[in-house]
Amino acid sequence: MSAIELSPELDAIKSRMKATWMAGDFGVIAKQTEGPGEEFVSRLGIRPGMRVLDVACGTGNTALPAARIGAEVTGVDIADNLIEQARSRAAEQGLSAKFEVGDAEALPYDDHSFDAIVTMFGAMFAPRPDVVVSEFKRVCKSGGMIAMANWTPQSFPAQMFKLGSKYVPPPPGITPPVMWGDEETVGQRFSKGISDLKMERIKVMFRFDMPPADVVELFKTYFGPTQVAFSRLDEAGQDALRQELVDLFTSKNLATDGGTENEMEYLQVIARTT
Repeated sequence: MSAIELSPELDAIKSRMKATWMAGDFGVIAKQTEGPGEEFVSRLGIRPGMRVLDVACGTGNTALPAARIGAEVTGVDIADNLIEQARSRAAEQGLSAKFEVGDAEALPYDDHSFDAIVTMFGAMFAPRPDVVVSEFKRVCKSGGMIAMANWTPQSFPAQMFKLGSKYVPPPPGITPPVMWGDEETVGQRFSKGISDLKMERIKVMFRFDMPPADVVELFKTYFGPTQVAFSRLDEAGQDALRQELVDLFTSKNLATDGGTENEMEYLQVIARTT
């Protein structure tokens, strides 16, 4: 079991991150990644009976497809409300999966407990990538798989995060989460204790049946990071951020029917432990 003592500064950062992801209702936005989550899991070769840990599992978009295959799935996330949603979804779909509140940097599991560690758009946001890698390798069996899906630095989500950081800067010393979508960086992070590492850029689409301005309001209402960014700004700052987000969604909009469709890119990472 991991036992990592936190400094007061890091503890404060983690508390803030938890509050951010619990703000709004991420489940509304997460509907966009249900299909991509199933496709991601389908490429991993997960088999019935495998012990799978979904780290930063959110509402279960990768845990549930793995459970549907017949894997023994555990999902862990820092946000209590997302764990509750994942449990409800599993019950509604008649799937057996365990969901627990926990931290990607201090996983509450014994060494070498899982055949596969999976994370999609989740563990990339933990503030200490080196600790995440260490924890993944610790709880993964020898010869097991670590599979990640991480937004790339060039992706649409990365541009959204950059805009938010422009108005509400992140704590000093925190590496941008989207560096988990950079091949060279990932190669350095998995340079030890890994026998094989494969990476591939994957494109997915987000589709909303509403114009860009309404999509921005949707994110402002339901997506924790966007909601929190707006909450920390005065009226003028909110107006400026809103306009820049509308401009971003509009400039990248591929829809021609009055809706909004944006292409997203992530880096699929599949590592094998030694």
